[in-house]
Amino acid sequence: MDIFIAGTDTSAATIVWTMVELIKNPEAMKKAQDEITEIAWGKENIEESDLPKLSYLKLVLKESFRLHPPAPLLIPRETTRACTINGYEIPAKTRILINARTIARDPFYWKDPDSFKPERFFYSSVDFRGHDYELIPFGIGRRSCPGINFSVLTVELALANLLHYFDWKLPHGITRDDVDMVEAVGLTVHKKTPLLLIATPRPR
Repeated sequence: MDIFIAGTDTSAATIVWTMVELIKNPEAMKKAQDEITEIAWGKENIEESDLPKLSYLKLVLKESFRLHPPAPLLIPRETTRACTINGYEIPAKTRILINARTIARDPFYWKDPDSFKPERFFYSSVDFRGHDYELIPFGIGRRSCPGINFSVLTVELALANLLHYFDWKLPHGITRDDVDMVEAVGLTVHKKTPLLLIATPRPR
């Protein structure tokens, strides 16, 4: 049950936050949909075999993971021995929480850290698979998320098909600035107020 809930809850949160950022950034939405149209014009569905070709969608998802890691405090760790970090003495067997969200918005590593800019990864080798410590939504090391490959594939496939099937817009009278970005409290960070969008079928 833990594995099932962890896999579905975090993936659902990631899809919602990505759609939030795309609806607030229509240029990114258009680029993602144009890429999908080019790759899958005339196809009924986006399939797993299409995903490696969707390079811009991967940048969108990477930026979404940076701004909205689904579990921002990661899994608690415990120090195996005493150590000192930046002058702070940390005894052995201390429970440690790593704030992946704060790291991913640190202006020391990221230019304009609070803005949604998928293009920042065009010429960057930084990835979210645990090798680059400035972006660790799935954790790092031996105890990183074991479902990373399945999760990323599931989210990419869901997002690609949502953008393939529909054009999206906000309800009448609601602007991008009106979209509430407040986060709900919880181990997995969801949007506090539901995201309401109008879907219009796209020609295929």
